[in-house]
Amino acid sequence: MNTDKKLLTITFLGTGTSQGIPMIASKDPVCLSEDLKDKRLRSSILISWDDVNYTIDCGPDFRQQMLRENVQLINGVFFTHEHSDHTAGIDDLRPYCYQIGGMPIYLNQRTLHSLEQRFQYIFSTENRYPGAPSVCPNVVDKTSFYVDDLQVIPIEVMHGNLPVTGYRFQDFAYLTDVKSISKSQIEKLKNLDVLVVNALRIEEHPTHFNLQEALNFVEELQPKKVYFTHISHKLGFHEEVSKTLPENVFLAFDGLKITL
Repeated sequence: MNTDKKLLTITFLGTGTSQGIPMIASKDPVCLSEDLKDKRLRSSILISWDDVNYTIDCGPDFRQQMLRENVQLINGVFFTHEHSDHTAGIDDLRPYCYQIGGMPIYLNQRTLHSLEQRFQYIFSTENRYPGAPSVCPNVVDKTSFYVDDLQVIPIEVMHGNLPVTGYRFQDFAYLTDVKSISKSQIEKLKNLDVLVVNALRIEEHPTHFNLQEALNFVEELQPKKVYFTHISHKLGFHEEVSKTLPENVFLAFDGLKITL
């Protein structure tokens, strides 16, 4: 196994919350904005190194995101949790399954159980629908593992009372739908070059960091650079909010690419 440090490319496929921006039928000024950075699909990233591509989450905008970024190959999917804005695009893995066969997916046991119930036609071993995508589940706990010579460190965070899996790759970590995190898991997030974490809105929320909570979390961890994601229209306009942030903290936007 080649464990040399990889050059990672991160593409923000979507940076919006569960309803995206603009939200259907909303007359909120942010939803009516003509700034492309205020138009946000459901949150997901593409992480690439060497000649491989993995996504974190596969939401209802997955097909649109893959076409927009012209992604020709997916080698696997890391799921954070079972909510629809993170999983509802699983059927659109089919074109990639045609290329590689069974698609490796990485997820905690609770998420797997949920997907097996909701997408029985994909996971059933009896009378399986022949047109369904073929997936190969790998259950993730708190133990690190390797995919394509890259170490993956799972980070458990809490989305209210729901456990969600974040992921660390080298000095990059992606956390979404965070409301709280234990000290033992915070230890896994030390010395980061880049942290991606949710900042939903200005007002407090029962299951997500608001902006101030996200900033407090950043102050505690002290990563070199931070990108906020999983953003709702209630956070405000991209350009206006960006001007209020510390110099090493940024709002991510759909289509943004970073390398590290």
